[in-house]
Amino acid sequence: MKILLVNTFDRGGAAKACIRLHYGLLDRNINSSLLLMSKNGNSIPSSYQYSGLEKKRTIKQKLRNKVKKVLNEFHVTNEGYMKLKQQQFLSNRNPYLEMFSFPDTDIDITNSLEFANSDLVHLHWVTGFLDYSSFFKKSTKPVVWTLHDMNPFAGGEHYVEQYCGIDDSGKPIPRKVSQEENATFENVLKIKSEALKDVENLHIVVLCNWMAQEVKKSQLFSRFPITIIPNGLDTNIFTPRDKVFSRDMLGIPQNKTVFLFVSDVIENYRKGYDYLLRALDVIKNKDIVLCSVGQKSNELITSETLIELGSIHDERFMSIIYSAADVFIIPSIMDNLPNTVLESLLCGTPVIGFPVGGMTDMIQNGENGYLADDISVDSLVSVLNKYIDKKDVFEKENIVTGARKKYSLDVMSAKYIELYKKILNE
Repeated sequence: MKILLVNTFDRGGAAKACIRLHYGLLDRNINSSLLLMSKNGNSIPSSYQYSGLEKKRTIKQKLRNKVKKVLNEFHVTNEGYMKLKQQQFLSNRNPYLEMFSFPDTDIDITNSLEFANSDLVHLHWVTGFLDYSSFFKKSTKPVVWTLHDMNPFAGGEHYVEQYCGIDDSGKPIPRKVSQEENATFENVLKIKSEALKDVENLHIVVLCNWMAQEVKKSQLFSRFPITIIPNGLDTNIFTPRDKVFSRDMLGIPQNKTVFLFVSDVIENYRKGYDYLLRALDVIKNKDIVLCSVGQKSNELITSETLIELGSIHDERFMSIIYSAADVFIIPSIMDNLPNTVLESLLCGTPVIGFPVGGMTDMIQNGENGYLADDISVDSLVSVLNKYIDKKDVFEKENIVTGARKKYSLDVMSAKYIELYKKILNE
């Protein structure tokens, strides 16, 4: 069987999961190809960047496209007017919210040679790459779609967020959705619904029980079969390292309790960094050092109690960072099944988080971490103090053993191969 994995980029959490699966399939001698809209030069075997050159453009076609572009700039065409409305909507969107994307692109994946040569197409995070209307109209191949966020079945949002901001008491502020937002959501859902109305060969894969429930409630995907397959990681890379060595390498004091926070962009409101900073301000424990990984903020400065390591893309180096920490804290107020939690557990480091999304699948209280009672600074303070008082209850070997049974690359690859065979046999 020839499997085509599709993802927009080769960077980011969803890309990591997709690429890991690609390697896992290749290791099991499955004919897997990876199609990307944009590559950052990573030397991934059997990976291709979409070129759009399969249909060579004539000089006349190029000229027509240039004229069309000029007309669009002056909003002469309906297409240009719609693009302008989209841009205005995005510019007016509250900066606290997660990204928003529309379901139309100028790319037709079905024109690619990789698509033509495949038996089954496996979509991952395809924002800006997948054009709903053209893809589902033209594709007759079975399609598996792994949902790394809610965008595929939502009205443009990648997370349908209930909160926007944090109040003075440390609780999330309920979000107010505008009429313009509701109208835009409805328009996007209409386009997606029209594209999917005759589709029968789509199989949805979710990473956790929370996302499965969200899919079952959606008007777009509820009629399609659903399978739960958590992400898997290379356990040779994400494995416990010596703590003393790891701290020496990073310049972290040996005699401190080290809290770790990881996010591609630290200020991403959904990731809850504000809750963590406020909680630490309440605790005021001089024996605690907060180590953060992610795009640095201009406002934050490395000090005795805060160490910023910046953006890190090397996975082995990340395993050293997890091993240097006493506990990984992920105060996300909404999330799916974050790779960072799996990475931490496979390195034997317990995890603390809010009871949202896939956290309830991954964190077992008192065994591999703690879940707070609710989304609030007070609740986070309570569970952090609980950890400080009882941090010796966690056995690193038990955490690693439990994580490997659920989240190894071999386990994930085997489950996907089983699903592919079932779909193709049907």
